[in-house]
Amino acid sequence: MTQKEPAKSQTTNGLTLSPALDFIIEATQIPSQTALINHRVLFLCGIAIGLGAAAALVAQFLVKLIAVITNLAYFGQFSFVFRAPADAIGGLGWYSVPIPILGAVLVGFMARYGSQAIRGHGIPEAMEQVLTNDSKIPMRVMFLKPISSAIAIGTGGPFGAEGPIIATGSALGSVVGQSIQMTASERKTMLAAGAAAGMAAIFGSPVSAVLIAIELLLFEFRPQSIIPVALASCIAAGIRMSIEGTAPVFAMTELHQPSLTALFAYLVMGGVMGVFSTFVTRSVYWIEDQFEKAPIHWMWWPAIGSAAVGVIGVLEPDTLGVGYYNISSILSAQLPFWAAVSLCLYKFISWSISLSSGTSGGTLAPLFTIGGGVGLLMGIAGAHFFPAIGIDPRIAALVGMAAIFAGASRAMLTSVVFAFETTLQPFGLLPLLGGCAASYLVSAYLMQTSIMTEKIARRGVRAPEEYSADLLDQVLVRDAATRHVKSFHSTESLTAVRNKVSGDSGDYSHQGYPIINQQGFLSGMITRKDLMRADGCSDATIGDIAIKPVKFVYEDSTVRQAADHMVNHSIGRLPVLGRGTHQLKGIIPEAMFFPFFNGVSMIFTNEGSGDGSHREMFFCGRKERDMVGATGFEPATT
Repeated sequence: MTQKEPAKSQTTNGLTLSPALDFIIEATQIPSQTALINHRVLFLCGIAIGLGAAAALVAQFLVKLIAVITNLAYFGQFSFVFRAPADAIGGLGWYSVPIPILGAVLVGFMARYGSQAIRGHGIPEAMEQVLTNDSKIPMRVMFLKPISSAIAIGTGGPFGAEGPIIATGSALGSVVGQSIQMTASERKTMLAAGAAAGMAAIFGSPVSAVLIAIELLLFEFRPQSIIPVALASCIAAGIRMSIEGTAPVFAMTELHQPSLTALFAYLVMGGVMGVFSTFVTRSVYWIEDQFEKAPIHWMWWPAIGSAAVGVIGVLEPDTLGVGYYNISSILSAQLPFWAAVSLCLYKFISWSISLSSGTSGGTLAPLFTIGGGVGLLMGIAGAHFFPAIGIDPRIAALVGMAAIFAGASRAMLTSVVFAFETTLQPFGLLPLLGGCAASYLVSAYLMQTSIMTEKIARRGVRAPEEYSADLLDQVLVRDAATRHVKSFHSTESLTAVRNKVSGDSGDYSHQGYPIINQQGFLSGMITRKDLMRADGCSDATIGDIAIKPVKFVYEDSTVRQAADHMVNHSIGRLPVLGRGTHQLKGIIPEAMFFPFFNGVSMIFTNEGSGDGSHREMFFCGRKERDMVGATGFEPATT
């Protein structure tokens, strides 16, 4: 069940009612006062811990299910012990080609008659639900995604288990958030917690799991979100380590500190991987566009893509299935040069065609394999032709593995930390940081979207790309409010006020006006509509029909507090009072928020006498004079 979420300021200080306004007998509704951590966050943390444990168990189930299907499909045995499909190709030969096709047919039926959400690698779909559907994922996806992915991977699909379990964890978190009374923001946190727990449960990489949740799902950096996600990730990684041990997922021989010249070479390699990641992204979506043109229903596309998987699997058996052992071999520089060329080329063709066909799979492991292989090739070539530089092919492979994901997904920090957590090689951190930064720089320059966001961008959904402090929370009301306010005395007659407002002088052209009582305090608000509705009240005073109780804001409050207050009460303007004096100091019209919501900064300057008569406002370097005409109010002096 969805709970309505009011706009919240960090504090309500400045929005409480003044005792001097003795006519007010009801407390004004104000944005809920929130702290960094409150009882609700503690509740979410408890739920997140349970999510982490559940996601870890689901991950173990998925891995075992992949092993069972692989053994049944390629070896004709029922076993939970994982065996690579490549081991069966020598005996099956070309008879193995129909295996991935049959698996893809099953996935196509599940997608058409179950849920289309199981198509693809899962992360873009989860992003879309976060951005457009209040993080609501149907419960059936939680069951269909792991089963369909296990079928696709178990029958030879060139994917890793991490993408499906991230999608499954997201669905699990979303379902929990829908079954318990939560706001959309809290449900997003649960979705991200489930996704992070899924990744941590597969790779034993809790920190990078939190980072990928921040960079690709949360789109924010708040303690209220990060702490539950971190706890879920920690629990999931802990359960995995208790079952499978603490050894790194991709074991490497010990690395040594690279020289300065070698570090520069790794930066160049990172830039090359940025170009290559752009090529990979464009290739995947170009192939997907070709499938869109196919004159058959999309449920049959995975079968077509899997035909390529089966044929390539015979030519290069190591392209079939999860293939984590390929990554370990690459990072240890155990693959000969031409073997690495063959693996990278065939893996890329097989994966890109299969993923573009809409089957259920993932992107992380294939990208790591391809990127690591390309990095290894550059490292071997660099060490051969430029031995004085001191290039280590193993570090080059590590940089290639991380840099291709950084460039393709734009999750740079995730890529750096993930490569470290899965190898536990501290001397690789510096090359990783430089290589991933270079890849991110180049890919972002060459292509606006990423492999994660291109799909939803084509549907008209834009994913946030930057994180910045709330501009509204950094500006005080006194710096943005209108100082010269047209107001009325509560004892003025309704007829006199009507004549002023309807006159041609233009002095009373606003929509709302504060009402001041005999003590000089704010006693209400009146709008043009209220004046027009007050028929038959010619003998009444303006104070008799004023809106009471009145909502207001103190001048030392933030613009964020004012905006939240206006949103919560659906009002278009707020009187500004001085704290302590409770005198009317100005007014905040809703038009004053337009520059903020357009993502521009406001700098107020004065000219001349300082009475505000000559004001200039700078909007991102563009100077606007006489903002009175634009907003109906004159900006406040600083």
